[in-house]
Amino acid sequence: MSHDRSSDDGSLSRRDLLAGGTAAGITSLAGCAGLLGGGGDAPETTAVDGERGRTLAAAHAPDLYFGVGERWFPTDPRVYASESGDDSVLDGFDAFDGYSRDIDDAGEPPHRTVFYNVVEYPDTDLVVVQYWIYSAFDQFTTNFHWHDWELLQVFLDVSESSGDPETGTPQLFAASAHARKIPNNEFLDPETERASVISEVGSHSSALGVNETRDAFERLPVTTAIADVSNGALAISDIPAAYGLPRGEGYRLPFSLPELDGTPIHEHPDLPNVRREHLVPAEMTIESFEGIPAPPTDLPLRETGHYFAFEDAENVDEADYDYALAPMAEMGVEEFTGPQLSFEYAVPSFAEDAFASHLTTTGTPKAQPRYTNPVADVTDPRHRSALSERFDIDVTGFAGDVVGLLREAGGTDETPGSNGIETSEPTVEGMALLESDPTPAPTFNGVVALRDVPAGDHRLTVNGAGVAPYSQGLAHEEDGEATAAGVDGEVVVVANEDAVKVRAAATSDGPGVARVAVDDDVAGTVFDAPPPTSLAGDSEDTGSEFAVYAHRDGAYTTEVEDEDGGIGAFRVNPRADQSTATIPDPKTGKASLTDFLFTILTETTAQAQVFEDGDADGIDDVDVPDSTAEQSGTAADVVDSVVETTTETSGDGAATDSGSGSGGAGGNGAGANGDDDSDEGGGGGSPSGFTGLLRALEAGTLAAKRANDAAQSGNAAGADNRLRGLRQRTAAIADNIERNRENLPDQLPELVERRLPQVEKRIDQALEQDA
Repeated sequence: MSHDRSSDDGSLSRRDLLAGGTAAGITSLAGCAGLLGGGGDAPETTAVDGERGRTLAAAHAPDLYFGVGERWFPTDPRVYASESGDDSVLDGFDAFDGYSRDIDDAGEPPHRTVFYNVVEYPDTDLVVVQYWIYSAFDQFTTNFHWHDWELLQVFLDVSESSGDPETGTPQLFAASAHARKIPNNEFLDPETERASVISEVGSHSSALGVNETRDAFERLPVTTAIADVSNGALAISDIPAAYGLPRGEGYRLPFSLPELDGTPIHEHPDLPNVRREHLVPAEMTIESFEGIPAPPTDLPLRETGHYFAFEDAENVDEADYDYALAPMAEMGVEEFTGPQLSFEYAVPSFAEDAFASHLTTTGTPKAQPRYTNPVADVTDPRHRSALSERFDIDVTGFAGDVVGLLREAGGTDETPGSNGIETSEPTVEGMALLESDPTPAPTFNGVVALRDVPAGDHRLTVNGAGVAPYSQGLAHEEDGEATAAGVDGEVVVVANEDAVKVRAAATSDGPGVARVAVDDDVAGTVFDAPPPTSLAGDSEDTGSEFAVYAHRDGAYTTEVEDEDGGIGAFRVNPRADQSTATIPDPKTGKASLTDFLFTILTETTAQAQVFEDGDADGIDDVDVPDSTAEQSGTAADVVDSVVETTTETSGDGAATDSGSGSGGAGGNGAGANGDDDSDEGGGGGSPSGFTGLLRALEAGTLAAKRANDAAQSGNAAGADNRLRGLRQRTAAIADNIERNRENLPDQLPELVERRLPQVEKRIDQALEQDA
């Protein structure tokens, strides 16, 4: 695959950071098997209340930075709660509507409060201060919801040797990322007593600021002496496995408008004080992932807005606003409620499915495991090990992770016409969803990282603004190691405007489909996984059906492996106006493979004939045959023309049935491709190169036809004999190109050479199939 990408917009090139390739990246992240805490028996903690707890919380209260466009600042939820029996309940309508009213009336963020909870691990010198930050609403891309709690944890050494046992010395900062399936933002052994929390607009995900640029997140120490996170490497070039702050790192991150009962939430009659301006600004917002043709490029990047500081901090006069601290023990709200909001998360199948994949509301912090066991929310394994070694606490026992790199498919100049694609780094973040845990997790720097995934079969779907949904089956082992999504960890998505759905529905009884692979002539394999629909449980979906999106500029080989181990191959050549390419009957076995060989060689021969005038300007006008349409009309004419031409030019023995290749187009390349350089005619240099290559292709096509005729009639032995001859003719084609490359038209050698490995692979597979 092509991996080049410029970084003129100032964003960090992920490929620069992931130097060494995907395989290295996956190996390195496998060391992050502890992403998400809570494994093993959770150690008991005790609360630190009263004056001591207040002193510790005040000493390390963070500075808070919010981006331009933020609408929901830290507030006190008790103001909007109501009584329900003996409990205090906060309804989402009351919080959102009340907060919108109060911020308008006050002209500034109202009731500015951060809650704290302090616990200690008995028989250790480890004390943890938690800062819980409440917002009335969360508007992200897919999982917006009523209420929002974000968390910063400060792990303190309060031993006599720490230097200050009264207020403690910070050992670790851990700021909560947007979703618990992705790694948090953490820093071990900070040099500051107070961290900055740099909040993501709308979602309030908490990036860290620990260096001199307090209001900007820096994943790597590029402009400063130290980075803002010390999370372990995602790959050998040390990109930290932390969510970070996508819009602050040069990546676009679109927001969506939430709906309730089919109505935009700001138009709901039960929210009279909520107007459009109380939501994330329109310039940051899209209607839906499916409603735009391509990933948006005009979404604004992050700009720093308001700065909050603790009311008793020395730097409070520098802040735009102060905030108060309140103990979480006194918060009092027992339940946070609100109806489910709407967002359709598409999954590619025969009819696009959709999941309501978002939170309806949030629970109380007191009910979360990390409230009493803060180590449960430390996601970096090195940080967990450091805490274990320093304070003798148990941090073991975790499931492994699912990881991958997002790639976008696009056209390429490496082949003439629409005969290949390349992949590049995305500029817009996506969303990853495991059907077993339907809460989408955003990518960071285009990285898909889902932590602590339970063992078993899953369906992974990746969506994004302006791209067609990607979905695959995925088997995850319970061995603590990472499972690579996509192809060797690369998840290839396609812009909606360029997407063609490659689908297949079995029309005959037989084993189900166990695996599907889609190979492009240039980019290589862009999909290789169990079919996404086989795990869906939908009534219309079976293991004999699949749907995968591909870029229409590609020239593809789709391989199908059935549940009995049989292999089939199908050629897919999307047209410019095509939206769906259906393989009518994805059979496997020798006949499927020989039919593919005949198809791809017919296609290649027909396209090579275009080069007779020295260029390939008309190559897209050749209506080549493929496996997603019945051979009729002009496509059938192409087959007939190639076969007829091959028959006429093979009188010299180039297409004999012996399979020996001696004296013909096979063997050492003599015969049909043996013209000498004195011949005239043709184009693109000495004509013998082009004429000889064309005759070798014609001979290979005829050999493939005869092998296919034998296989279709059930003559397996005869098909194998002709396949061995085809193998020699394939070698003759390669030899002809090697000897005459300088005399061949530009791009013709590459066009043919990119397909020869597919031909050779399918010959070998066909020979291995009994029938």
